[in-house]
Parts: sequence; structure tokens; C-alpha cells
Amino acid sequence: MITIVNYGMGNPGALINMFEFIGYDARITDQAELILDASHLVLPGVGAFDAAMLRLQNSRLIPSLEKAIFDRKIPLLGVCLGMQLLGRRSEEGVIEGLGWIAADTVRMRPDPASGLKVPFMGWADVQRTQAARLFDAGVESRFYFTHSYQMRCEDQADVAGTYKFDEPVDCAVQHNNIYGVQFHPEKSHRYGMRLLSNFVERSR
Repeated sequence: MITIVNYGMGNPGALINMFEFIGYDARITDQAELILDASHLVLPGVGAFDAAMLRLQNSRLIPSLEKAIFDRKIPLLGVCLGMQLLGRRSEEGVIEGLGWIAADTVRMRPDPASGLKVPFMGWADVQRTQAARLFDAGVESRFYFTHSYQMRCEDQADVAGTYKFDEPVDCAVQHNNIYGVQFHPEKSHRYGMRLLSNFVERSR
């Protein structure tokens, strides 16, 4: 059962609707036993980094998530702010992240001469890395973004996808059974459907 972690941040209902539309059973939970029983986990997130980490800490679900991910090897997908929480820290706040990916989140600072605006809101073409499991080789991948901060991976082997802003932005990560995407697959029409299907079928 695909299980979306409910800790009070994000839009789990939209993710449920997308998974069910493409033919997968999914549920939303804040119960540790259901997290441990999941086939796949999704960590959503919308809002500010510190507020999300406090909510997640107060939910007391982190030990169950770590047992599920590291002991039971259940695949996890972080979405939008949920991806940033996977890293060590963010310039948006002072609270430490989960530290499951060797990465830090920094504010996007485009050259003023570029005319690019922050937050970036809109569609962008994602370039997959050769080892990426969530994207199809040779197929257009366009996704909807809305963000002011970007993750920067310490190890480029953890980068699964990038898009071009004023510089390449790491917008998808992959480390063992841990995945993350900065964009919103639930708002990305057929491209998002394909990515979520790939997560279910290819992440183990």
C-alpha cells in the first residue's frame, strides 16, 4: 500500500487522487504501524522549512520512518519541501533537517541581469541523469515548480534530475531507496502520472 505521511504540511489529498487515478491503492496516515506496513512512502511538504521540521518532529513519526527506510528498505519519495527535508539543513531556517541525503538547501539567487524571478513558479524541462530511475530516457519530462529554495547535493551521484534556471538546479535526488523531487508531480499532468508510476514500479 502506498502510504502518504500526514504530519500537517503539504497536500496529501492531491497525491492520493493522482495515485488512485493511475490505478494504485494509496492512503494517508499519521500512524507508525501503517508507515511500517507500507510498500512505498511519500513525504509531502508545502511551506517553511522550520515549521515543517517542527511538525514532523512533534508527530513522533521520524523513528518509524527511519526504521521503515533503513531497516525495511521501503522506498520513500519526498515531494517539494518534503525533498528539502531529506537534507541536512536549509538557509530558510535554523532547525536541522533529516540528514538522509548529503545535501543543503539554499535560497535561489539569480543574477539580477537575467530577469529571472524568485520564487520560480511555472513549468520546466527536467534533464535526467543516466542512472535516474524515476524518469524515462529519451522522453520529454516537464513538471510544475513553485519554489524559492533549491537543494544542492554534496555527491553528484545523488542527483537524478536538473532543470535550467540561471544555472542548473538539482530538482530530483536518488540515494539507495530514498528519492525526492522539487516539483509537484500531482500538478504535472501526464508527466507527473508517469513519474509516480515509475516510483511505484522501479524504486525497489
